[in-house]
Amino acid sequence: MRSHNNARPIGCKTWKWPLLFAATVGSLLLPRPGAAQKAPDAIAGWHHFHAAPNALYDYLSGEAYKLLRQRSEAVSRLDSREAWLQYQQHVRNTLMSMVGPFPERTPLNPEVTRVIEKSGYRIEQIVFESQPGLYVSSSLFLPAGLGRDEKRPVVVYASGHSASSYRGGYLRIILDLVSRGFIVFAWDPIGQGERLQIVQPATGESVVGATTPEHSFMAPQLFLTRDSLGKYVIWDGIRAIDYLLTRPEVDPNRIGMTGRSGGGFQTLYIAPFDERIYAIAPENHVTSSTRILQKIGPRDGEQSLFHMFRDGIDHADLLLARAPKPTLVVATSNDIFNIQGTYETMAEVSRGYEALGAADNLTLVEDVAGHASTQQNNETIYAFFQKHLKHAPPASLPRLEMPSREEMQITRTGQVGTTYHGQTVFSLNQRRGNEQSARLYDAWKAGELAAAQVVEVARRASGFLEPDRSDKPVLTGRERRRGYLVEQFFLDGEGDYPIPYLLLTPDDPGPGAVLYLHPSGKAAEFAPGGELEQLVKRGYTVLAPDLVGTGEVGPGDWGGEANFRHAINTGLSYRVWHAAAFIGRSVVGVRAGDVVKLAGVLKSRGAKKVLGIARGNMTVVLLHAAAFTLSIDGIALVDPCSSYRDVVAEQLYAPRYIETFVPGALKHYDLPFLAATLAPRPLVLQSVLNGAGKPADPDRIRDEYEIVNTAYQQHNAANRLCLSAESPAAAFETLLKD
Repeated sequence: MRSHNNARPIGCKTWKWPLLFAATVGSLLLPRPGAAQKAPDAIAGWHHFHAAPNALYDYLSGEAYKLLRQRSEAVSRLDSREAWLQYQQHVRNTLMSMVGPFPERTPLNPEVTRVIEKSGYRIEQIVFESQPGLYVSSSLFLPAGLGRDEKRPVVVYASGHSASSYRGGYLRIILDLVSRGFIVFAWDPIGQGERLQIVQPATGESVVGATTPEHSFMAPQLFLTRDSLGKYVIWDGIRAIDYLLTRPEVDPNRIGMTGRSGGGFQTLYIAPFDERIYAIAPENHVTSSTRILQKIGPRDGEQSLFHMFRDGIDHADLLLARAPKPTLVVATSNDIFNIQGTYETMAEVSRGYEALGAADNLTLVEDVAGHASTQQNNETIYAFFQKHLKHAPPASLPRLEMPSREEMQITRTGQVGTTYHGQTVFSLNQRRGNEQSARLYDAWKAGELAAAQVVEVARRASGFLEPDRSDKPVLTGRERRRGYLVEQFFLDGEGDYPIPYLLLTPDDPGPGAVLYLHPSGKAAEFAPGGELEQLVKRGYTVLAPDLVGTGEVGPGDWGGEANFRHAINTGLSYRVWHAAAFIGRSVVGVRAGDVVKLAGVLKSRGAKKVLGIARGNMTVVLLHAAAFTLSIDGIALVDPCSSYRDVVAEQLYAPRYIETFVPGALKHYDLPFLAATLAPRPLVLQSVLNGAGKPADPDRIRDEYEIVNTAYQQHNAANRLCLSAESPAAAFETLLKD
């Protein structure tokens, strides 16, 4: 592999050995042409492992079920009004710790961009700033006949996951409320309507796809800085209420909120954080997290709160946090949000309302339908707000004319981004990431952040668990090749899943062994002439596993990334990644534990030196594993992502990196810091990539990895660090001579 620049590599010579890795610049990390060959299966035919392809999701969701059961058992023991009030305060504090702190309240700078007069009502099209430069497009629907000093109740309407936001089918419900005399306020959620975040200026369309694709793309990137898209959504809702209270027509004591699907989510999540919202009617969303995981898996990225299940939060808590205020849960029996989960949540919340003496303030309405509004449910919503917001409808209800698409356009260009050129969720998070990264580098250079501290915080943040080293491998088959033996094994993983692996042993083995990790698993380089054989013919014993989520143990039903309407396949569903984040874990942490266990297997077989070589996404796993154990004596990372900071710096980051993200990492450490903790063990980095998955800028890499260079110099081991090599294996042989 050639260096990306002509500068002399840090801490090593320019290597001249024969090429082992075809690590082409800009590689898509796929097996080389001609190298693909079906590797021997290690667990095929084993009935016990028939569900192995879904092992990672099954394990993570199983851990989530345990946490959710612990929470339910704790709630079941609440037996007095005082106990419920204490629990309610605990929930509120926990929610704030997961979501907050919120930004400071800054001027909204509202602008009425146009006024549409219709028969029976008026629409004011409004843009305000929920944060400085973060523009929100919205519409205020005002019924005709409002007196000069009259104050009316207002219903905040939250849009579901529609590209047109509230402008589509949701308008009928909005106008039905207006015809009954309610003021209605609706705004575009992030990534919908006129608030697309990743816009193609020429077309005005989203680069990755409006609504859930944008949400799912942004959410993991936000988690890197210990932020969440949920916080942005909730804060938009709070600022929407702030705006309403500037309006003389609005009665501040009569505020309600409703919305269906994604709007049901917003209603459920925003209301606990804003006590000014008196009555809510979330529609087609309330169930239980257990039923969600069992049926459809983690949903849209905006619905993910940081370590939600680890900290004991479920749908019921979002309702309990605001008890005893009026709540109507609107459901359908054939919804994607399971109705049994709705019943279970309602039973739990009902106990809290009863203990607080307000049983009549909690109601469930259900109709036989799918994920949709029904006339019966709508009429119940209208009656609910009429009762609790104390507003009688007119004797005759006019059917208001729908506004046209043109009338519902708020901004000049149809997008706030191209009209106002303000901030985006990405730009705000990029600034946050830069600030966090700068603090880390300053602390390291000042000696306030030591290597041992980095390792410890990385263990905690990644959810790494020390593996059980007493488990013994199970041999499942053998085959002989010229000059070496191929054996198939499996080893128990961290959870109830196997780690299938191949063990390639040369007829005349040397003292060293290589743990070889590839994103495509053990089959990627198994063919004759592939990298595994080349390593064996150098005398190395080679262990090549299918880490959970790959090969025989993945990627499962949610492999790939169907949610993203672009051509990049990430290999592992974001749903699986979110399942880990919910429970305070990460895919990286789980896999790192299994890698440490496999390194122990090689040591137990007598290997004097265990070296690790990883490609692509597996480089992050190997880097963490090596930092967490001394059983790995040196590592080579081929096509590694340079840093989490670089991912946060790229609006169109490479989505295949999602499975490598450790939630909250940038508050505590980054990948170069972990690399620095390896000194003086040999470290080879080949073809470093930036956050977009493209060749990294050499100067930026040198800046980021200067702390690594310094760490090796301080250990008198500068010659054991190499940032450019033609052959990691050959580099190892030289580096280990010292």
